[in-house]
Amino acid sequence: MELTGDLWGLLETSGHPLTQPRMATPRPADSPAGAGFIDTHGTTVITVKYNQGVVNVGDRRATASFSVMYDKAEKVLPLDDYTLLAISGSFAKAMEVVRFLRTSFKLYERVYLQPMSLDGKLAELAKVIRAGIPEVLQGIGGFIPILSTFDRELDEGRIFFYDGMGARFESADYGAAGSGSMQIRGIFDYIAKTKKPFHEMTREEALLEALYLLDIAADLDAATGGWHKVLPLAKTISANGIEDVSEEELRELVERIDKSIGERKLPRSRA
Repeated sequence: MELTGDLWGLLETSGHPLTQPRMATPRPADSPAGAGFIDTHGTTVITVKYNQGVVNVGDRRATASFSVMYDKAEKVLPLDDYTLLAISGSFAKAMEVVRFLRTSFKLYERVYLQPMSLDGKLAELAKVIRAGIPEVLQGIGGFIPILSTFDRELDEGRIFFYDGMGARFESADYGAAGSGSMQIRGIFDYIAKTKKPFHEMTREEALLEALYLLDIAADLDAATGGWHKVLPLAKTISANGIEDVSEEELRELVERIDKSIGERKLPRSRA
């Protein structure tokens, strides 16, 4: 009997064939067999200025590939008394980053006996985004945040957004991230040019426009949840700090939007 040096070939020629095991290969995230390894993602978040601060709005849906994992996700999270992080992308990574930043800000304050500067906070967020690049290249852990704050020195709200490499940009009036953000990007400019800039709006006006934008995103993006099942989450930052928008106020505003949209859809009566 000729020895081939191949164990599987030897077993076959000796009359004892076995199925050669396959090496485990990474499954794509969207394959059914790999569903257990899919990141749970938060979807659309919207941030706009108003005349006394910043409004943050987020839908409550969290998805994994084509599945809805959760309908009560919180995507707008406080980092300190005057700083909010609106998150889209990997929910697990975002929660880890939020916990790290909260601890980092408090530790700095206790060690140096003064709050971390805004530039320091922005740099810390950029560092943790860059640190996650190896995971992102493997197809997991990617998230895109929007940081909003009230700058007490300038007495105004400010909005900062990042790219996947940690590069930081400041927005003059608004920001959006998540799967529904691309579909509504041009509408921000339309609102600012046909009505007025967001930073000149009252809190109610800015909140209403942000909710309209979220409703449009939900119509155009399957991963963005509407508000007929669960109300969206909304928070504001002003000189008074971070405040939650109450469910009663949100319900009143979304009912006003639904009524307005319903009236426009009614057919015109014929004379």
